[in-house]
Amino acid sequence: MKNTAKIICFLLLSVVLFQSCKLGRFVFYNFANITDHKIFPYRTIETSSSAFIFPEARHPKQPDNIDTDKGDEPFDAYLERTRTVAFLVIQDDSIQYEKYFNKYAEESVVASFSMAKSITSMLIGIAIEEGKIQSVDEPVTNYIPELKPNGFDAVTIKHLLQMTSGLDFNESYTNPFGHAATFYYGTNLRKAINKLKLKDTPGEKFGYTSGTTQLLGLVLERSLRTQTVSSYLEEKIWKPLGMEYDATWSLDRKKDGLEKTFCCLNARARDFAKLGRLYLYNGKWNDTQIIPERWVKASTKLDTTEHSAPFYQYQWWLTKNAEQFYAQGILGQYIFVDPDKNLIIVRLGEKTSKVNWVRFIARVADSY
Repeated sequence: MKNTAKIICFLLLSVVLFQSCKLGRFVFYNFANITDHKIFPYRTIETSSSAFIFPEARHPKQPDNIDTDKGDEPFDAYLERTRTVAFLVIQDDSIQYEKYFNKYAEESVVASFSMAKSITSMLIGIAIEEGKIQSVDEPVTNYIPELKPNGFDAVTIKHLLQMTSGLDFNESYTNPFGHAATFYYGTNLRKAINKLKLKDTPGEKFGYTSGTTQLLGLVLERSLRTQTVSSYLEEKIWKPLGMEYDATWSLDRKKDGLEKTFCCLNARARDFAKLGRLYLYNGKWNDTQIIPERWVKASTKLDTTEHSAPFYQYQWWLTKNAEQFYAQGILGQYIFVDPDKNLIIVRLGEKTSKVNWVRFIARVADSY
């Protein structure tokens, strides 16, 4: 009995110690999950007392059945089978379709993962408009001077926005010693940022890395001075848009933590949809310009100058010919906007289930 008690105490102590460090978190939690908002410290982003509510369409349209390898499959059944937890279609500001699966509901919190990159871009655009950041052409070392010895004088904020910084960053989440695991599970992002190096000449080619957006997050934090990234989101976007629920932004550590701006904004499907609506209307919310229109236009147009990719602008993904644009996160999180159809689609899921969700969502949009 004594030995058993010692083993139990050892295991409990190990769990506590594991959760306090990067490797421990990686071993204990193993892989990213949409419930990861429960395992990290966070800051709360409060909503206003007056919420904006999407009305239901007077004659809502159910998306068509799906032609799959199992034959003609009901739309709801397909979503449930592919581990979707929320699917929302909004057209002309009205809800055409809204369903939740696997015990999720309208009020269920889901981690955004890399959709947060697009939201970080929103905040950068506002900070530039307010003069907190001077220009996208500024070197990042104006805000992170400790990176000068690593060659970052040649990296501009625009390089970060376009993912053309040349950053040396291992994006694998399955390698416990890689950069992505360090940034996701680690407890000191500022220290991890100081160790970053370049592998390519800035501005020469596209290279998607989460570390790039985390650099933007630190630039933003430094530009805000006495304000946190979370409180800035609350003041400039969350409250003005009349979000229905509070949100949280996961931090690397509880005391003086830094928001994981490459991921980890935790919110509900309807509130994610409002971020899509904001961009659908070129940064304007009803009668108020929240984000500069020129910033939204720059984020959603086809532009391959300066070696930027034709499918990616200012932390937003673009479909072919930039007909639609979207925010995207691992495990299949999407805020998809189709301006021609005045349409927003949100998909949140536990897994991608090997579905090409961009193609799938585009097909749904075409049916409206």
